[in-house]
Formats: sequence, structure tokens, C-alpha cells
Amino acid sequence: MKERVDVSEMSDLGRLILLGAPLGNPADASARLRDVLATADVVAAEDTRRLGRLARDLDVTVAGRIISYFEGNEERRTPELVDELTAGRVVALVTDGGMPSVSDPGYRLVRAALEAGIPVTAAPGPSAVTTALALSGLPSDRFCFEGFLPRSPSGRRSRLRALADEERTLVIFEAPHRITAALADLADTFGADRPAALCRELTKTYEEVVRRPLGELARWAADGDPRGEITLVVAGAPATPATRPDDDTLRAAVADREAAGLTRRDAITEVASSFGLRRRDVYTVVHQV
Repeated sequence: MKERVDVSEMSDLGRLILLGAPLGNPADASARLRDVLATADVVAAEDTRRLGRLARDLDVTVAGRIISYFEGNEERRTPELVDELTAGRVVALVTDGGMPSVSDPGYRLVRAALEAGIPVTAAPGPSAVTTALALSGLPSDRFCFEGFLPRSPSGRRSRLRALADEERTLVIFEAPHRITAALADLADTFGADRPAALCRELTKTYEEVVRRPLGELARWAADGDPRGEITLVVAGAPATPATRPDDDTLRAAVADREAAGLTRRDAITEVASSFGLRRRDVYTVVHQV
């Protein structure tokens, strides 16, 4: 069995490690997250007080230097952290919950580290995106993540209009004080009957998943004023069925391709493919008396 190598033994290499932090329940923390918190030279935290609580919950002593790294100071702090990395130190980045860079600080530091030739890796962990998607009961084989919608009402509506025909399931983050207005705009733009799920306080004491059509969900939010961390999952737009051309159009399309030099067999195959039809259906139309 291969012996585990402690990151503290590799500090001469210098590396950035992104830590997937629990969304709420400390028991979701991985053993690797515990190891990295205990051995990294520097721990950059979105909220140092939350990091302190997490370390106490996990019974981990953070031996390295702790610095704050959040939206308001990441531009200034990024060069400092890159200097630590180029000096051969292990830097761990942890946010309040989930993976850094996913609608949280981290992207700027990852790009800067890569440009400096520093190895970047991760201790994967919980994700509000995939957790909400799995709990929603909506199709999860294909989905897209929109992060936070624009804050202004006009910007939000414009973005939703651009997404109205998206056929994949949508995962959206939203702030509690904007959720009622966002749901109303979603219902207006996507239709009140579009299935959706509002996932609130995932893995925490008051976890709640409300699965209703957008119109009902908007009314529920207006009456209930939901609080906490919110992730919305919205079903994709129904696929638009292809319009089948009439028989004369199909026969003309086959004749055109035959005139261009294709055999009838190849012409029928090409027409069927171009219109999204079965070959036998086009064959029947062409050969019917």
C-alpha cells in the first residue's frame, strides 16, 4: 500500500491547493481537507472567523499563517500569495462553503498561479451546485450553471430572456433579499408552469427543498420570505419539435440531389438526415404512387 505523503513534506515544490469546504455540516469534511489545513504553510480564507469555527469543529490545529482572501481584497492579496507560492510554500485556499472559484474567490489566484508556473490541485469536497441538482428531482444528465443572476432588475430580465430557450437544467445562486423578485421574473420569462426547486440551507439544520412550478414557487417565496443560502434548480425549456416538411418538399429535395449527381439511395439518405427524419419515411414518400 502506497504511503500517504504529507503536503508539508513537499513545501519546497510550492503549490496551491483548493479546498472543498462543507456547505454547513462539518461532518462532510474530507480527511484530506483536515490534513491540508493542518500542514499547509499558508491558509487563505474567505472568512477567517468561519475558518476558525471549522477548525474547532474538525479538531484541527491550523499551524500555518492564516490570511483573509475575499472579494474585497483578492486583487491586492493575489500577488502576495503568488510570492508565497514561488518561494516554495504550500498555500491552501478555502471559502465559506463549497469549492473556491465557483461563484467564490479563487479564480484570480488560480490564473495567477498557473501563469507563474505553480502547480494547482484540489482537495475536492461538497458543492451546492451538484447537491441541489441531485435533490431537485429534475433531469441531471445535462445541466448548466449560471451562478448569480445580475443584481439589477433590468439586467436580470435581460439575462433570463437569453436563457429562456436553454434546454438543459439550470442551476442558479440567488441572495435571499432578491429571491422573490428573481422568481417572479423567472415565472414571467420561462412560464409559470416550468418545474423548479428552491434549495435552502443545504446540509444545515434547517435544510429545505421546495419543488413546485415557477409560478407557485414565486408565490410561496413572496409569502414565506425564505432566508439563508439559496440555490435554484430550474427545468430546461421543452425541446422544440422539428417541423416536418410536406411530401412535395421532400420529393423536390430528393430530385434536386439526384440532379446534382447523387444516387436515389444517397439522395434519400441525405434528405432524411437534413430534416431529422427516418430514411424509410422519406423513401415511402418518394416511391408512393
